Amino acid sequence: MRLLSIGLMLRSVALASRVGSHAAITRGLSAVRMQAATASSSPTLDERLIADEPELIKKTLRMRRADESMLQAVDRIGELTKLRAAAVAEGNDAREVRKKLSPKIGALVKNGETVEAEKLKAEVAQSATEADAADAKLEVFDAERTSLFNKLPNLLDERVVDGADDNANIEVFRWRCDDLRTGKLWHDEFGTQLGGIDMDGAAKLSGARFSVLKGGVARLERALINFFLDFHTGQHGYTELCVPYIVGGEALYGTGQLPKFEEDLFKLSAPINGRTGYLIPTAEVPITNLHAGEILEEVQLPLSYCAFTPCFRAEAGSHGRDTRGLVRQHQFHKVELVKLTTPEASDAEHHKLVGHAEACLQALELPYRKMQLCSGDIGFSAKLCYDLEVWLPGQGKFREISSCSNCGDFQARRMNLRYRPSERDANGKQKKPRFCHTINGSGLAVGRTLVALLENYQNDDGSLTIPEVLRPYMGGQTTILPK
Repeated sequence: MRLLSIGLMLRSVALASRVGSHAAITRGLSAVRMQAATASSSPTLDERLIADEPELIKKTLRMRRADESMLQAVDRIGELTKLRAAAVAEGNDAREVRKKLSPKIGALVKNGETVEAEKLKAEVAQSATEADAADAKLEVFDAERTSLFNKLPNLLDERVVDGADDNANIEVFRWRCDDLRTGKLWHDEFGTQLGGIDMDGAAKLSGARFSVLKGGVARLERALINFFLDFHTGQHGYTELCVPYIVGGEALYGTGQLPKFEEDLFKLSAPINGRTGYLIPTAEVPITNLHAGEILEEVQLPLSYCAFTPCFRAEAGSHGRDTRGLVRQHQFHKVELVKLTTPEASDAEHHKLVGHAEACLQALELPYRKMQLCSGDIGFSAKLCYDLEVWLPGQGKFREISSCSNCGDFQARRMNLRYRPSERDANGKQKKPRFCHTINGSGLAVGRTLVALLENYQNDDGSLTIPEVLRPYMGGQTTILPK
């Protein structure tokens, strides 16, 4: 996929400028305040923090195994901040000269001192030229700085362990894993024998990494979708949304997919409403951006949303990985959970969301484990993340089925999502708006849950037992028989 277009880059820069522009740079924490910060109010990634504490940013980048160019970007942002300050001073000095001299010109002309008036006019013109030149430099510096800043990932929570890849992830909990079964058929082989999966037909229609589901298996997937939505809205208090499957670049910038991960997205060739459109890689994008640019009231929080959508991913970095079956596809279905909350409630709401995803697996009686991701495996926008991995007896391994991330205020800053605190200050005045914290996770990935059912609930006679909680969605049916 081509690099980010200039037009979209400019829109991203414009969007970022609402949060961290030269007109109002967001303020970072001092070293003293950082030492006193709690988990709910830890340092957040903003341009001032980079200037004040570049080594803190570099520590996160090293833990994330970022390349040297990212470390150099931090230094360059610091340089650009100084260059920017000098350009601002130059522009202000030039405008001050113009401000002082302009009134004198009229008086000189009135008194007939035309020669002196012309001299001052020349000085005013020169100061105007210098101010314009300073503004032009400022624009260049800000564009480069914003471009570099947008590529920096979120800071890591202090609980994240240092590790290169998923081998360093920490298991924190497992459920019904004492007697894990093995020796079952892979889901694609069993599903094909069941008459419910047609990979050849999908390849004829769309190529690799697509699938066609048929009969009872297609109905089982629909049952999963309805069960998840009913479960989260009825038992966990989420508000269901039905959202667009096409979004603009600004939304993808807000949640962190752009500009860094454009090659993983499907970009539409025709503009939508005059701008570049993308198929959503996850419902996290439209849900989290629903309140972009808004100031919510604290009493509204937390907001808990869920939505079912198809998801579309190019899987550009997955060449040769998981080419078999339904595990990694260009189009798949997912029920997404999103919470918008305050910094103080962020950690508790994150654990609630993880628990809601776990409850789905437990209701389906699927063995799983909960993993805390290490620094080298955690996502770009997340500061802390737990993966739920379901056991697949056909493959004989655990596979991710939900990734639950606390993004702190990283996404909220990018999309300018804030809330107005209810509590007033000591003088009784309304406190300034603060950035929300955003939390997201799959509840669950429908396709991978279907994979887990096909491998965990298959019977030796070739039939599939339907989990008890899904039977009301299957008209009371208890098994799917092979065709």
